[in-house]
Amino acid sequence: MANQSVNRMFWRYTIPAIVGMLVNGLYSTIDGIFIGQVVGTEGLAAINLIWPIYGLVVGAGLMIGMGSSALSSIARGEGATEKARIIMGSGIVLVFLTGLLFAVLVLPFTETLIVLMGASEAVLTMAQNYLFYVIAFAVLSIGGAAAPMLVRNDERPQLATIIMSVGAILNIVLDYLFIVVWEQGVSGAAIATVIAQAVTMIWGFGYFFSNKANLQLSLKDLRFNLRLFKGILTTGLPSFIMFAYMSFVLAVHNSLFLIYGSVTTLAAFTIVGYVQAMYYMTAEGIANGIQPIVSYSHGAGNNRNIHATLWLGMKVALGIGLATVAFINLFPETIAYVFNSDDPQLLKETTLGLHLHLMTMFLDGFIVVAAAYFQSVAKTKAATIITMGNILIQAPLLITLPPLFGVTGVWLALPISNIFLAAATLWILLKDLKSRPAQKEPDQA
Repeated sequence: MANQSVNRMFWRYTIPAIVGMLVNGLYSTIDGIFIGQVVGTEGLAAINLIWPIYGLVVGAGLMIGMGSSALSSIARGEGATEKARIIMGSGIVLVFLTGLLFAVLVLPFTETLIVLMGASEAVLTMAQNYLFYVIAFAVLSIGGAAAPMLVRNDERPQLATIIMSVGAILNIVLDYLFIVVWEQGVSGAAIATVIAQAVTMIWGFGYFFSNKANLQLSLKDLRFNLRLFKGILTTGLPSFIMFAYMSFVLAVHNSLFLIYGSVTTLAAFTIVGYVQAMYYMTAEGIANGIQPIVSYSHGAGNNRNIHATLWLGMKVALGIGLATVAFINLFPETIAYVFNSDDPQLLKETTLGLHLHLMTMFLDGFIVVAAAYFQSVAKTKAATIITMGNILIQAPLLITLPPLFGVTGVWLALPISNIFLAAATLWILLKDLKSRPAQKEPDQA
């Protein structure tokens, strides 16, 4: 990395990362399309009810992946290859421990948790069936999220994308078989996702034990090291907090939509969430793409490359975000129709949600990239403040707006909070960059 231009490194890492994250996002989106078209409105509502719980599983995978990747890249930038190898191995061990923890602590209480989410009898069984599989095999979801990030940080961004792409294609095929051919409904969608994630995890982790890996691991590198576990989890914590925030907000939205709307409104929110997730995954791809460059440059003390990489990432994230919002506002009915073509009321409510809920979605990209920057330079406190900020800002809006404006108030809470959080994030970011002046010498090409 030391002798490559910023633009070349940025696109080399970011394009595969964006493609990979979009492919990863297809796991849930494809589930939604098949469920919406085959199972119907109740199936979509059931999926949305379990996402606040499942989101914590995915967040745990990204936390371990980001934490391990950032610390390993910093170590390599410092020239400490052996340390980087041990960090990577400890991250893999942590995946299995965290997956076991989820299965033991959550599995006995799945029905209780779904009822607390507001599930009615019409969707309870479907939601419980889906949640059973993804929690029982949580290690696969966690590993499926973490493994490609580790591969990308081994200077193999294209391979990381291939691994995720194969997983997504397999998920599409299995969704068709389980949902359409074998008529397994929501349970079939969960089984398809779990199998696809298993392939992603096994391939990704297996790569590090092959002679093709730059940072080749052996069994002795798989260590139970509490100090390293703490460092990995602390560095990656903002990624988990972001998903915990999303889970919390999703749970609150679910309850409010059922109070001020109906099961159809909840299903509409599910579709809007799938659309939002695709841009969010794009932003995460940009964030994941800049992370190895920023972390390595931080370890090497190259502030100029850090500045250039960060601002390039910001411009790309905001540009894609603005284009996406424009597309959504031009073709909302078409987007809704992809998920369900039989329910006119669902199409109507989805169109409203797409217009209102996603109007400031482009700011998500700015916020995600800023948080990833702070993680990449091991400034966990700033990254955590940014990710926690959305909870603190959005919570009072969700309390005050719905009683005044009903369903419209629920839709508007997120876009309003995004404006305030983006302003606060910009202030924190500029303050940090002033303390990190760009180097005066020419960038190495």
